[in-house]
Amino acid sequence: MTSILVPDLGDGIIKVEVAAWHKPEGAAVTKDEDLVELVTDKASFNIPAPVSGVLRIVHVPAGNEADIGSLLGEIV
Repeated sequence: MTSILVPDLGDGIIKVEVAAWHKPEGAAVTKDEDLVELVTDKASFNIPAPVSGVLRIVHVPAGNEADIGSLLGEIV
């Protein structure tokens, strides 16, 4: 299992909003494919899948906030 974490985005950013998941739970994902879009008050960022596999679970649904370093989802 591989964890998808909120990366350190610099500039003193401590929270992000999950704008959208590009794949639903249970969907196959390919390494480096855009998986989740995060938004801050300064910019938006697409986070790629760190590995190929299946998006097993989304811990932070779209529209919710997450802290830097927190668990967004898991790929198996």
